[in-house]
Amino acid sequence: SISKAVSHLSLKASYSLTADRPSVTNALAVIQSYSPWRPSAGVTESGLTIYDLENSELTYEKKNEVNVGIDMGFLNNRISLAADWYKRDNHDLIGVINTQGIGGQVMKYGNVAGLKSSGVELTLSTRNIETKNFSWSTDFIYSHLKEEVTDLMSYKRAIDLVSGTGFGMEGYPSRSIFSFDFQGLNDEGIPQFINVQERNNLGHLKYSGTADPTDFGSFGNMFRLYGFKLNVFITYSFGNVIRLDPVFSESYSDLLSMPREFRNRWMRPGDENHTDIPVIANKRQVKKDNYLSRAYNAYNYSTARIAKGDFIRMKE
Repeated sequence: SISKAVSHLSLKASYSLTADRPSVTNALAVIQSYSPWRPSAGVTESGLTIYDLENSELTYEKKNEVNVGIDMGFLNNRISLAADWYKRDNHDLIGVINTQGIGGQVMKYGNVAGLKSSGVELTLSTRNIETKNFSWSTDFIYSHLKEEVTDLMSYKRAIDLVSGTGFGMEGYPSRSIFSFDFQGLNDEGIPQFINVQERNNLGHLKYSGTADPTDFGSFGNMFRLYGFKLNVFITYSFGNVIRLDPVFSESYSDLLSMPREFRNRWMRPGDENHTDIPVIANKRQVKKDNYLSRAYNAYNYSTARIAKGDFIRMKE
């Protein structure tokens, strides 16, 4: 089947997310009543306050989608195959945007982003053996996803791109993970970086990968022997990266549980040639460098603390 559609996500009525976050509405200014503070509980009166400013330029999110699919069966459906390909173009996506604060509202919702994606989904099912007392069937599922942010007007800071579970940037997936460029250890075991204090110029950051897997699926086998059944179900996922725990600091206490990476840390001059685990700084180093904590914090969010998220797991 081939289908092409344009869908609209409806704008909800005005509702509060948090006390300092805007609401999703494109209505006129939202006025609410409240009870002003008075020194005596016996003196009460009602007042009006502006809960949300007019946001008439906000419009619906839109999506264009093309979907092509095919189903096939062979040998009396003992072998069946289903394949789907899709392509989506999302635009006018709604997100929070910072403004100049005119009217008293610093953040509001706007149509700030565009996203395009495409993917393939395959399902292969086979009935390998079928007898009166024994049967064996197999199901294999594979999915591949590719996406790219085509437009993003939201303000980005370096700390937003390197921390959390992923952040969008034009030309990259919607949940991309970026890292500070680790330049190795110096002759005292301190991690080195380039331009880690840049706020607006983000060119020094390195793209580490996407937080979401690009290839994933499952492989299942069902065995039946007389009245017994055995299900062997395996899932797999590839193509994503994860940020390792931010456990490094310029100082530690005896009560902290040290990660096992500390066994391979820098301990004497020359170790920087064969390890990227920084030194446990002494008091002299901490007192000498007032910004040492920034170096260790940057190390936690650097290219040295990235690992592949690929796995194959026996699920059942």
